[in-house]
Amino acid sequence: MSDQLTLSAETRDRAGKGASRELRRQNRVPAVIYGNKQEPELIHVEEKALIKLLMTGHFSNSVVEIELSGKKQITIPKDVAFHPVSDRPTHVDFLRIVKGAKADVQVPVVFINEEASPGLKRGGVLNVVRHELELVCDNDKIPDDIQIDVTGFDIGDSIHISNVKLPNGSESKITDRDFTIATIVAPSALKSTEGDTTVEGEAEA
Repeated sequence: MSDQLTLSAETRDRAGKGASRELRRQNRVPAVIYGNKQEPELIHVEEKALIKLLMTGHFSNSVVEIELSGKKQITIPKDVAFHPVSDRPTHVDFLRIVKGAKADVQVPVVFINEEASPGLKRGGVLNVVRHELELVCDNDKIPDDIQIDVTGFDIGDSIHISNVKLPNGSESKITDRDFTIATIVAPSALKSTEGDTTVEGEAEA
């Protein structure tokens, strides 16, 4: 799990587009903290500090400690809105969490041991269907990423969630089907040279 991130915040008295625009002119980003059966809190954070956390690459699946009015609140980011032209952050939603609770998070996947995949060694292409997995995790055990071992997978094979060993404290939020994460497909060059010949691993028409 990534190191816990920290972010200082101040309370904002007004909501609405006008108030938010004024905050952004001051290089502040409006945000809200909600959840844990408490009233939502309207806050704003320094844009520069927020961008620094976003640049870590694991902001969305990290625990963020927000310092507000001398108190600390443990949260996870749930949504970040960006300006469509400048790409500057315009709003952030934070979800309060408590020790021992579960958190719904999107965790990126990383494929390993590609050199041990017969399909990739033969020139096959890894077609990634899901770049992230929707998981339910212990909030103190949120993984940085999920490593997926492609050892032994050949052209025509699919990698499903059942092929993935999730770390302790994590489980898939999707439980009603064995969904596909990636497939290994034949390269276009192999298809063109074989013509009508069936690619290994595919059924004949």
